[in-house]
Amino acid sequence: MPTYSAPVKDVTFLLNDVLEVQRHGNLPGFADATPDMIDAIVSEGARFCEEVLAPLNAVGDREGCTRHDDGSVTTPTGFRDAYATYRDNGWIALSMPEAHGGQGLPSTLNTVIQEFMTGANLAWSMYPGLSQGAAAALMEHASEAQKALYLPKLASGAWSGTMNLTEPHCGTDLGQIKTKAVPNGDGSYKISGQKIFISAGEHDLTENIVHLVLARIEGAPEGTKGISLFVVPKFLPDDNGEPGARNLVSCGSLEEKMGIHGNATCVMNYDEATGWLVGEENRGLAAMFVMMNEARLAVGVQGLGQSEVAYQNAAAYAKERLQGRSLSGAKYPDAKADPILVHPDVRRTLLSIRAFNEAARALVLWTALQSDIAHRSDDEKAAQAADDHMGLMTPVIKGVLTDVGFDNTVAAQQMLGGHGYVEEWGMSQFVRDARIAMIYEGANGIQALDLVGRKLPKNGGRAVMAFFTEVGTFLKENGENADLAPLLGPLKSGLDDLQGATMWFMNNAMKAPDNAGAGSSDYMHLFGTVALGYMWARMAKVARAKLAAGDEDTEFLETKLVLARHFMERHMPETALRRARVEAGAETMMSLAAEAF
Repeated sequence: MPTYSAPVKDVTFLLNDVLEVQRHGNLPGFADATPDMIDAIVSEGARFCEEVLAPLNAVGDREGCTRHDDGSVTTPTGFRDAYATYRDNGWIALSMPEAHGGQGLPSTLNTVIQEFMTGANLAWSMYPGLSQGAAAALMEHASEAQKALYLPKLASGAWSGTMNLTEPHCGTDLGQIKTKAVPNGDGSYKISGQKIFISAGEHDLTENIVHLVLARIEGAPEGTKGISLFVVPKFLPDDNGEPGARNLVSCGSLEEKMGIHGNATCVMNYDEATGWLVGEENRGLAAMFVMMNEARLAVGVQGLGQSEVAYQNAAAYAKERLQGRSLSGAKYPDAKADPILVHPDVRRTLLSIRAFNEAARALVLWTALQSDIAHRSDDEKAAQAADDHMGLMTPVIKGVLTDVGFDNTVAAQQMLGGHGYVEEWGMSQFVRDARIAMIYEGANGIQALDLVGRKLPKNGGRAVMAFFTEVGTFLKENGENADLAPLLGPLKSGLDDLQGATMWFMNNAMKAPDNAGAGSSDYMHLFGTVALGYMWARMAKVARAKLAAGDEDTEFLETKLVLARHFMERHMPETALRRARVEAGAETMMSLAAEAF
């Protein structure tokens, strides 16, 4: 059976030394996030994930969820008890505002726990994860009465939340939504329609489920301009705010999926269910995007979590599996063979996965910190810059971390040879579970189009220019640092490729929009590679400084430097390839007639 160990040491290094979260003690909630508090939260979260969630991962994969004749759903053995422990220990309220029953701590810490949970048990983690997204949407757009009713219940974990967008005939193109809302005359609406692919749509973990549903009020404009958002609880709250009468919403069936078997992915039927408008009429998509952006960042974390757990198990196998001899002579002459870790190609695979994981973790936490600044700072300029960063990085983190995360689970599975293809070793589950992250919350091709078509030109390119300036400033300020020279050269080349590809789009995409579409995925990965490289340069600078100051944890810090060089030598050169593909344009790609496919 596979194992999982939360990367506690790496997280504390990033939070305390690289990102220096204590510098933000002026922000609400950060004063309480002392190094000791961070250590306690991260360590306890790691223990819960390692001891409670990880042992249930294979159980959930094997058993799946069960739908009963009355439409109720039972989660796999142990899931309900694990949720009760999670709820009772207050994890779901970690970063929610104190005014709504939360603890008010930085959302950056919540992101840490999200990674641990997704690495330990992705299917289970989706139940509370969606509740946090629902709470975020309600906090920003719900009425005060709705906030008072729903947010404390979501913060406590007594109730959970979902997001209902997709219908059988439409996914990305939400303008085609057919679910309708008819006013009841008392401020409520009758919601009728069917939603599919609804994660955690029905389960036995909480006493109520709060569905956020996109629907069209009768007479509303066509397309996305006529979509409204509604809150539709499974049980209608009574006068005391407790679950009352059963609402007319039900799980029609469970999807039979490739992976994440432990999560209930439901077809949800709304048969004149009672719902209430959230925010303004015909402004539902804007409200739902709050939840979608939260979810997209969380899905990026899922890609990282699966890559991390797959790496850990592949590395453990490579150190134990005896096979063949080292090309440079036997390393363990007293044994019948050397462990496969002595072989360069095995090390290439493992180092590449680990170098990605540690840079991706840094990128995620850097972006999570920007989210805290955007939402908590009273400095308008700093908040705006942080919000710009969030918008720019959301498609990069979702698209790149899930694409590469899946590739890494496949590469890790390869390390086990035939055993990797056998279910009892667990590597197959990591591959199957990771695959969905490339699809849901906006398929990665859509993320690339969002980056190129919306995020780059937004506000005159303000966000991307700020990123270019930040990386360029780092290169300039550290240009005389001989210790960093092996890293700065490749990072400079990558930045040049990214700026060149961006300029090519500016000169060629406006007059021929297919050029943007043809190059968008390569551009997204080009951007991601540079962002990850920048993270490695920052981490290496800190590691060098700590070694020079006599830090005794030399093995950890020197390993960072080796991984940084590996990334620059083996991954950063990909930027030239990505740029060449972008600049190839769309002519060949669009030249074949449809009949030729």
